[in-house]
Amino acid sequence: MIGKRILGLIAALVAAVAISGTASAWDPAAEQRAHETIAAFKKADPSIQTFFNNAYGYAVFPEIGKGAIGVGGAHGEGTVFEKGTAVGSTAMTQVTIGLQLGGQAYKEIIFFENKAALDKFKQGNYEVSANASAIAAKEGASKTANYSMGVAIFTMGTEGLMFEASVGGQKFSYEPK
Repeated sequence: MIGKRILGLIAALVAAVAISGTASAWDPAAEQRAHETIAAFKKADPSIQTFFNNAYGYAVFPEIGKGAIGVGGAHGEGTVFEKGTAVGSTAMTQVTIGLQLGGQAYKEIIFFENKAALDKFKQGNYEVSANASAIAAKEGASKTANYSMGVAIFTMGTEGLMFEASVGGQKFSYEPK
């Protein structure tokens, strides 16, 4: 049975997806939440440090909320880092269609292999295709992970339950610091 909190999350997400599209203005507290998220990923999989050491940049989303009843949506805001320094904010929006029900919250980090991949992201209106796969952060998972088209995506579930057989893609905006 879906709880009231999950149903509220679904309603809020549908509204957020409908009005979202641009990253928020710079918020120093967001950078702190990003560092806490990075620490959580490193605790779940210490070998992910290799990605932090070698990536040209990364986008950190401390919380993405996702909900669906047939049509789904997800939204979250994060911080973009270049060579370990925060350079801007980002927002992610996702719309999915298919057999899906529920709500969940998760954390996400997108690593950019090189300057070209990060620059493409920073141009705004960046999209990750529906067939891009995310790796669940757990002990040793990053040891076998690879970049695809210049990006590697890691996620970590935080709460909720989602049944999903759907298609859609993630779209990102970027706002410099």
